[in-house]
Amino acid sequence: MFNPTVSPHDPNTVLISCDMTGSYITHDGGRTWRMFNLRGVVNFFVFDPLDSKTMYAHATALWRSTDSGETWNLVYPNPSAVKGVKMNSDHSDELILADPDPLVAIAAMAVDPADSKILYVAAGPKESPALFVSRDYGKTWQKQASLPDVPRRLWIDPHSSADARRLFLASARNIAVVTSKNVRSLPIPEAVTDISLGFGSGSQPTIYATSEKGIMISKDGGANWNNSELPGTAAKVRAIATSFRHPDMVYVSYDHLSLDGKVWLGVAKSANSGADWQLVWKESDAAAKNVHDNWITARFGPDWAENPLNLTVAPQDANLAYATDLGRTMRTEDGGATWVAQYSRKVNDSGWSSLGLDVTNSYGIHFDPFDPKRQFITYTDIGLFRSEDGGASWTSSTTGVPRDWMNTTYWIVFDPKVRGRMWSVNSWTHDLPRPKMWRHNSVLTYKGGVCRSDDGGRNWTKSNDGMDETGATHILLDPDSPVDARVLYVAGFGRGVYKSADGGRTWALKNSGITQEQPFAWRLARSSNGTLYVVIARRSEDGSIGNARDGALYRSTDGAEHWERVSLPEGTNGPNGLAIDPRSPERLYLAAWARATGQHGDGGGIFLSEDGGKSWKQVLEKDRHIYDVTVDPKDPNTFYATGFESSAWRSSDRGLHWTRIPGFNFKWGQRVIPDPLHHDEVYITTFGGSVWHGKVNGQQKPVDIVTPVLEPGQ
Repeated sequence: MFNPTVSPHDPNTVLISCDMTGSYITHDGGRTWRMFNLRGVVNFFVFDPLDSKTMYAHATALWRSTDSGETWNLVYPNPSAVKGVKMNSDHSDELILADPDPLVAIAAMAVDPADSKILYVAAGPKESPALFVSRDYGKTWQKQASLPDVPRRLWIDPHSSADARRLFLASARNIAVVTSKNVRSLPIPEAVTDISLGFGSGSQPTIYATSEKGIMISKDGGANWNNSELPGTAAKVRAIATSFRHPDMVYVSYDHLSLDGKVWLGVAKSANSGADWQLVWKESDAAAKNVHDNWITARFGPDWAENPLNLTVAPQDANLAYATDLGRTMRTEDGGATWVAQYSRKVNDSGWSSLGLDVTNSYGIHFDPFDPKRQFITYTDIGLFRSEDGGASWTSSTTGVPRDWMNTTYWIVFDPKVRGRMWSVNSWTHDLPRPKMWRHNSVLTYKGGVCRSDDGGRNWTKSNDGMDETGATHILLDPDSPVDARVLYVAGFGRGVYKSADGGRTWALKNSGITQEQPFAWRLARSSNGTLYVVIARRSEDGSIGNARDGALYRSTDGAEHWERVSLPEGTNGPNGLAIDPRSPERLYLAAWARATGQHGDGGGIFLSEDGGKSWKQVLEKDRHIYDVTVDPKDPNTFYATGFESSAWRSSDRGLHWTRIPGFNFKWGQRVIPDPLHHDEVYITTFGGSVWHGKVNGQQKPVDIVTPVLEPGQ
């Protein structure tokens, strides 16, 4: 979690961004949050100092809301200048193509404290950054001054004259002071990791900065700097923040601090501009009594989320601060005396419920066939979670899973005939099959395997005799196999396909016919006539086609004893998922990931074969980074799909035509899973936005609240 920003008008209104593309807003001091999506990671927020309803966010472009964050509109580039959106990277990251594009890239922003129409931005290419000003609410921009470096922050001196503003811009190595007459560059002694500034009653601001060597303080606007030390020794500092109107109070995030025979992490506070410090958040191997966290500390301990990545202090109240880290948002209202989690709440003695601030990666939501109230979410980073009350509350469900397998539960499967019996596939390696996980490490080093539970997921036992340690990513059960000798198949990423004929007690590798070396076995599927399929993920990072690093699709008609290759659609080498028509075993639906070519990538989307893969036709091309395609088990005419292009799709005519599912616009979707209790509702698991739930026939809304419509009908 990043960039907590408190409204200068209302301390209960706060904005936060996430590295998984979602952004969040609260109007009740963190008791509840609402996600909004700007199709990219927001790197800063700015509130209008005069209009409480107006705020800005910068992600792939600059957006503005004039209704307290309910809706957002494009400010820059000008919508009339937008020529397209380039989206061909592995994560389908977006680059808005505009002509003209005088600002190129915006790094920091401020709104004039006396005139909401006057906007200042630091922008331009890295080689020639500059300060630009707009005096017409962002319609046009003029260059005011060249800058020595690309700044991270921009502040306006509120004491300066409205017709002769003084601005402070902080980069990693200097403070640029810009007036109407000149630009003065003031060097910072060490490269900055974080920086914060506040104006008191004097003419010069107080500036606080952190570096690899510690805390630096300037009380004269950057002309001179002094070092400040925390209690103890060896501390490493990260985030730092002060109140813009009350700069005497400052908070800093620290770890590796040695004191009293232990090593500590947390937050320190100074109430006298860094003259001395108090460790107001101090944790080691046990949770601090004044830090009231929820499930993350309860499940993983106080150091899992690390010390805060970002801090912010309310401009109007130096005692109100937020701290964000690898998964939590924490708040103090009493100057650090107590810290309270703002992302979830306790429902009962063992369960937790979200407050809307969800940043988790989920692969699937799974429903116990014997108890509809027992549900599971397979997660990255936090393993398997279970609900016993129909999703009202959730608790960790990895008891017995080996410690070095706990990071990710990729999938689970239930025995359809035996209540409580189920299997899970787990790994320490998360986020497969994306290239960031295997580009630097051998897949043969991945830890993971299969576990079995006989009590509905409360307890697990390791069950992988004969299986090498592997990033186990999918498991499939043959429902026609004997109850006392279940046949199971597992996809081992980098190993291939494993088979068990004794309920998972023993396993054997079954790769005969699979030609890839260290095959990236990713997904499994089984048709109504018993034919098995395995999806081999692409190994080439840029998607280059026609080599041994291509992805592949294989079929077996003899229970994985032998495999034969199924041709992929022409120009496609990134298969991601496969669905099979339950009534027509030769009718296949392939989800594919685009290659990094063209404006949106090529070779991705959804492809249909009516002859078992001998030939293919593309049935969905609007989105080309499709993560998975699924069939509605109660209606074989209905199929669903989603991926990394801010949309989810539904087809009610066996995949021939697709329409968007209203209301879903999260950038990175994983898969659509029909709600087993409500036929017109679905769950959508996401890469960074937890699990969505809603109607497939809800109110039609604009395709996206921020991105211009570029083609009719899309």
